[in-house]
Amino acid sequence: MVRCEQVLTAVDGVVSRMRALDAALPARDGVAVFNRVYLAVTEAVDRRIDTGRFPDARAAITLDVRFAERYLAAVDAASRERRPPACWRPLFQFRRHPGVRPLQFALAGINAHIGHDLALAVVDTCRTLACEPLELEDEFDQVGDLLLSLEDRIREELIPGPEVLRIADPLTHLLGAWSLERARDAAWTAARALWALRGLPDVAGEFTERLDTAVGFAGRMLLTPLPD
Repeated sequence: MVRCEQVLTAVDGVVSRMRALDAALPARDGVAVFNRVYLAVTEAVDRRIDTGRFPDARAAITLDVRFAERYLAAVDAASRERRPPACWRPLFQFRRHPGVRPLQFALAGINAHIGHDLALAVVDTCRTLACEPLELEDEFDQVGDLLLSLEDRIREELIPGPEVLRIADPLTHLLGAWSLERARDAAWTAARALWALRGLPDVAGEFTERLDTAVGFAGRMLLTPLPD
């Protein structure tokens, strides 16, 4: 499948930035842990686009890029000592904490990106393409299904040890309270609500701020330091 040069550059640009972060950050850094997970997801989405597996490739590419740009903007803000959105602050604050485990970093980043950024990325995409959220539902669902398919693999890779030991691990109980599938469903509801509120900027702004705060609170809980 041939893509126009401008779109190719946009997709390759976000992938290149994530690869550069992967090369630059220490492996144990919390942002690096999430970045590796997100890079794998973005590359998988890109492969699906190239093989024609999205109903609307242009919509899928636009959503992919707008979504990634929000994460990269948070990284830029933190690197310049500016405050990133509240949803991302726990990850940047705890990224080097020795009591936080890699899986916690990965899921805290996923929580911020799905719980807050995805809804805003859908709205960004609708504005860019002059379409309604329902016109993006197939692309949204495919990206979400891909994330869900990777969730078990992420947990397997980042929780060491036999299953019988994991049951007694406090990490298992902490993470059992959070669900990627529920976060994805909530993001779709939030995106539709924000689109419906687009003519009421004050209300939409308050909704976005409260969403950001709530997702940040959940991220802080996911990063609770645990004993070894």
